[in-house]
Amino acid sequence: MKNYDIKSLSEDLSEQIKHKIDTKTKPLGALGRLEEVARQVALIQQTLSPTLNKPQIVVFAADHGIAKDGVSAYPQEVTFQMVMNFLAGGAAINVFSLQHDIALKVVDAGVNFDFEENPALLNAKIAYGTKSFLRESAMTVEQCGSAIDKGAEVVRNIHKEGCNVIGFGEMGIGNTSSASMLMHAFTGIPLENCIGKGTGVDKAGYEKKLSILNEALERHGVSDDPLQVLSTYGGFEIAMMCGAFLQAAALGMVVLVDGFIASAAFLAATQFTPQVKDYAVFCHKSEEKGHRSMLDYMGVNPLLDMNMRLGEGTGCAVAYPVLQSAVNFFNEMASFESAGVSDKG
Repeated sequence: MKNYDIKSLSEDLSEQIKHKIDTKTKPLGALGRLEEVARQVALIQQTLSPTLNKPQIVVFAADHGIAKDGVSAYPQEVTFQMVMNFLAGGAAINVFSLQHDIALKVVDAGVNFDFEENPALLNAKIAYGTKSFLRESAMTVEQCGSAIDKGAEVVRNIHKEGCNVIGFGEMGIGNTSSASMLMHAFTGIPLENCIGKGTGVDKAGYEKKLSILNEALERHGVSDDPLQVLSTYGGFEIAMMCGAFLQAAALGMVVLVDGFIASAAFLAATQFTPQVKDYAVFCHKSEEKGHRSMLDYMGVNPLLDMNMRLGEGTGCAVAYPVLQSAVNFFNEMASFESAGVSDKG
């Protein structure tokens, strides 16, 4: 795994940004969270005239060995079937990305299937799915490092095309189990508070899922090494997202964070480089049980609460217009002085 150098955001422009926001033709603070987002984007880009260029969402897909142990309401084959749906343009993320003019890329990070060549699909397969962490580590440390670096490479290539705002989604049956284990390992929050419905398991399914994950925890425990934790419980798509988050922040991009699984990958990224959080906009609070606690642990406040729990990067796509509104008001809204409007004095 490479070292990702992420700079702490300079606050040199902070007062000028605040002045520009506060002198717009509105009462102080009247645009609420939009003002916070505008300030963050301006600080990330270190400019008083920020732009959102060539927005893109990358969906990383991979299979999980733990899925075969009964933690999901859906069979493992759904992963490759949904990738085919992405490529055909039929998934929710396709609809929302098209609606908001966001480019979409799908990455095979480790799906248990051989896809035909497709210009819309990037083959970055590490292996045909992870091992079941109920019995052994999901992947080797070397595989995990390779996945992190491959996710970073994907972002570097997208950045070269002029993109400066990027979000990440995922597809992988069983990946809420991986995310729950990572959440527990990195936060210390009791495992039962990290586990939710996933693909929609019923009460009996939830109890089975909790039992399986507790058994896995007893087998492996928790390491102080984030790379070891990620290789033990993670997925190839989660590890690639982790690397993608790190690289995007290192390149000074605005980073959009989706729901529970994406946030778990981001949480892993913070274990390597805490400064990554300065570049992240958390798009929504997932309905998945542990997400609120994970967001609270990281001290972040998501933009939306829509009771969504689909993944795929859908929260990023739905929240993107909020970022556009924040940047547009910051750049285009008149000030009291320019509009000839009297301030309150």
